[in-house]
Amino acid sequence: MKKETSDSKLYGILAEFKTPKHLLDSAKLINDNGYRNYDTFSPFPIHGMDKAMSLKKSKLGWIVLVHGLAGFTGAFAMIYFMMVYDYPLNISGKPLMNIPAWIPVIFELTVLLAAFGAVFGMFFLNGLPKLNHPLFNSENFKKVTDDGYFVCIEAEDPQFDDEKVIKLLEGAGATNIEKVFDE
Repeated sequence: MKKETSDSKLYGILAEFKTPKHLLDSAKLINDNGYRNYDTFSPFPIHGMDKAMSLKKSKLGWIVLVHGLAGFTGAFAMIYFMMVYDYPLNISGKPLMNIPAWIPVIFELTVLLAAFGAVFGMFFLNGLPKLNHPLFNSENFKKVTDDGYFVCIEAEDPQFDDEKVIKLLEGAGATNIEKVFDE
């Protein structure tokens, strides 16, 4: 952890826990105490963490649906314009609006735009790209990709008070607690 300097700002308090169960229990405790600006970190997803943190359902599904429908509508409109209105060709006496022949193109554009919606929607909802994060200043936090289970209560939380947060995390069974500064 980098030491506090005159120009550094407190980002939050980071606590490490021994097991995923301890992390899940601490998330429930933090949520029950009214904190909302906090996050948990582990090397793998922990079943039940969303419920413990009272997280809302993701909006990503709606973003993907809207982009998929836009791809479907755009592909259908494009093919209709080209094949029926702009340059109609009578191929083997088939009707100009030959929908079965259009299905591959419509399917591909639907999937393409839905995939773009998923990727760029995820970037947008996660606030990416973020080239650096204040938690990267903590040496202890490097364990999160291997065997560390962490929770960080951010200083922007309306209820945030250093002493109260540290007491709460100690009571939750944290093995290591440190202040993280944004530089």
